Amino acid sequence: MTQQLQPEQRIKKLRELINDYRYQYHVLDQSTMSEAAADSLKHELSLLEAAHPELITPDSPTQRVAGIALDKFQKVTHKFPMISLNDVFSETEVFAWVARTEKLLAGSADFFADVKMDGLACSLIYEDGVLTRAVTRGDSKVGEEVTMNVRTIETVPLRLQHQTKYEFLLDGRTEIRGEIVMLKADFEALNTERASAGEPLFKNPRNLAAGTIRQLDPKLVAERPLTFIGYDLLRDDSSEVPTKAASYDMMQAVGVKTSGRSKQLGSINKVMAFISELDHSRDKLPFNSDGAVVKVNNTARYEKLGTVGKSPRGAVAYKFAAEEATTIVKDIVLSIGRTGAATPVAVFDPVEVAGTTVRHASLHNADEIARKDIRVGDTVIIYKAGDIIPQVARVLTELRPASAKEFDYVSELSRQYPELEFVRPEGDAVYRVKGVTSSLLLKRGLAHFASKGALDIDTLGEKNVEALVNAGIVKDLADIYSLTKEKLLALDRFAEISASKLIAAIAAKKSPELERFVYGLGIRHVGVQTAIDLVEAFESLTAISEATIDNLEAVEGIGTVIAESIAAWFADEDNAQLLRKFAQYGVVPHFQKKSGKLVGKSFVITGTLRTLSRDDAADKIRAHGGTFQTSVTKDTTYLVVGENTGESKRKKAKSYGTQILSEQEMIQLL
Repeated sequence: MTQQLQPEQRIKKLRELINDYRYQYHVLDQSTMSEAAADSLKHELSLLEAAHPELITPDSPTQRVAGIALDKFQKVTHKFPMISLNDVFSETEVFAWVARTEKLLAGSADFFADVKMDGLACSLIYEDGVLTRAVTRGDSKVGEEVTMNVRTIETVPLRLQHQTKYEFLLDGRTEIRGEIVMLKADFEALNTERASAGEPLFKNPRNLAAGTIRQLDPKLVAERPLTFIGYDLLRDDSSEVPTKAASYDMMQAVGVKTSGRSKQLGSINKVMAFISELDHSRDKLPFNSDGAVVKVNNTARYEKLGTVGKSPRGAVAYKFAAEEATTIVKDIVLSIGRTGAATPVAVFDPVEVAGTTVRHASLHNADEIARKDIRVGDTVIIYKAGDIIPQVARVLTELRPASAKEFDYVSELSRQYPELEFVRPEGDAVYRVKGVTSSLLLKRGLAHFASKGALDIDTLGEKNVEALVNAGIVKDLADIYSLTKEKLLALDRFAEISASKLIAAIAAKKSPELERFVYGLGIRHVGVQTAIDLVEAFESLTAISEATIDNLEAVEGIGTVIAESIAAWFADEDNAQLLRKFAQYGVVPHFQKKSGKLVGKSFVITGTLRTLSRDDAADKIRAHGGTFQTSVTKDTTYLVVGENTGESKRKKAKSYGTQILSEQEMIQLL
C-alpha cells in the first residue's frame, strides 16, 4: 500500500503548487492548469487547514486573494479592499454558511444573488460623476491602474448618466466594481478573423480579457471587444446604498451594464432554486460563468458581519460543478471485459466532476498508463469527456509521494488473475485472455446468468444459449429481453411451443431478486453468498455500483481482492452500458429485506445429505433469512453433518462452540 503524504507535507506541497499556478495565471497571464482544477486544489487545502488550524501560515493561498500587481502599471491602493469571497461547492455548504450568518445576526436574512462572471475584476472610480481612475483587483489591497485601457471599453461610461432618483451619486466619490469580460460571440468572431488571416487562435475569453487590459498600448485594447459588467456600487457613506439590490438599481440608472440575471431572494431555498436554474442555463449566457455569488442583501447587516480571514462573512461564491477536479489514485485494478480484454481502471477518492460523483475512470491500456506515468498514490486532474466518461488529464507529479512506484502492468495481471494467461498481439494496445473468444465468453456468461443460482430462467439451457449466440441475435446478456417469437422461429432449433415457452420464461424474470441479478452478472469472485452480502449491505444496484473499495471491504467476508474486482466491474464502460441496456428493456431488480426465523443464523454443511442437494438446502436456508457459508468461522451458528464426512470441520466447529446438527434436525429448523 502506497503511503500518503502526512497533512503537514501535503499542505506544504499544495501551497507550493497553488502559489505557482496563481503567479503564472494572475501575474504572467499564463495557465498551468484549468481554473476548476486549481479551485479543487485550493478547496482541499482549505479543508486540510480547517482540520489542522495550527498549520495555517500567513503566506498560505487561503490567506490572500491573488498575485502581485505588474510593475508595468502604476500601483494604486484601494480605498476599500477588493477582497475575494469564500468558495462553496454544495448545497450543504451553502446551508452551513446561512446558519452561521443568521446566528451572528441573531435572526433571518434576505439575500441577493447574481451570476459569477469569469473575467477580470476591476474598480471604476468616479469623482462628481466623471471617470477618473480604473484599477484592477491586484492583491486585494493594491491594484494596477488601467484607466486609459478601460476608457476604450464602450460599456464603461466616461460620465455617469444624470438622473433625478440618484442625483447624489454625481456628487463626491462613487466606486463601481465589476468584471471585464469578452462575450462568447465576440470571442468567436475575433478567432474567426484570426483564422482567416492565418494567425494563431486565442485559447479562452477570460485569459484574453485579462491579457488585453494589461497591454501598454490602448489602441490594441480598443481593437478588442471587451465588456464591463457591474456587480457592486460603493459610497463613502454606506448608508446611501442600503441594499445590494439598490446598488444594482443605481448602477443601471447611471448607465452601467449589469448581468441581467441578478435577483433579490427572501429565503435560502429560493437561493438554491436560483442557483439550480442558473446552472442549467449557463451555456446560454452571453459570457462564461463558473458559479453564482450570494450576499446578505442589507448593507448594514452585511457590514456588521465583518470579515473572517481574507473574506467577508456576508457573501459566498457558489462554484458550479467543475468540469475538472483533482483527486488521489487509491488503486489501479484490471477488469476483464466481455471480449477478454484487460482494461485498467483507476480507483479514486470520490470527487464531484460536472455534477456527478466520480469514483473511478478507465485508463484504457498499458501504454496510456506509461505515457501519463500514472501511479497509485498520485494526485491527478480528472475531467469528463463529453460530460459522460471520466478521464485522467494528467498527473500532478509535484504532489507524488516518494513511495509511489511505476505501475507494472504484466506483474499486476499475474497478481490479480493468477489462473489466467494473457497475450498482447503484435500491433494491439490491449492485453487479452489467451485461448478464449468473445463468443465463448458470452456463452459462458449467458449460461451462468440463466442458471438456477442466478435468474433461473427455465428452458434457457446450454444448447439454446449456443443457438442464440451463434445466430448473432444475442450479443450481450441484456439482449435476451429483446427476443421475439419471430426471431426465435427463424432458427431451426425453435418451434411455436418452444419459442413461446422461452419468451414467457424470460419475461417472468424482468423483476428478479437483486441478489440473484448481481450474482448472475458474473462479477469475478462474487458467488451466491457474496452477492447476498452485497445486497444486504447496500440494498440497491446503484449503491453497489457507487461504492468505494473501502466501502466494499467494510462488508463482512469481502476482502481487498473481491472489493477490487467489484469496483473494476462497475467501472468498466462496457458493463455500465450493459446495465443501461437492462434498464431500457424494463429489467428492474428488486431488493427485499431478509425476514424469517433464521435471520442472523448461519449454516455450514459437511458431507452428503440424503433428502436434499446442497444447493436446495442452501436455497431453503436463505429463503428463511439464514446465511449459507462454505466454511466454518467464528460466526457460524450451525454445522450440519451429513454422511461420509471428515473430521476437520467438526473439530473447528467444536473449537468455536458452533452447534452441530444432523440433517433431520436441520430440516426441523427449516
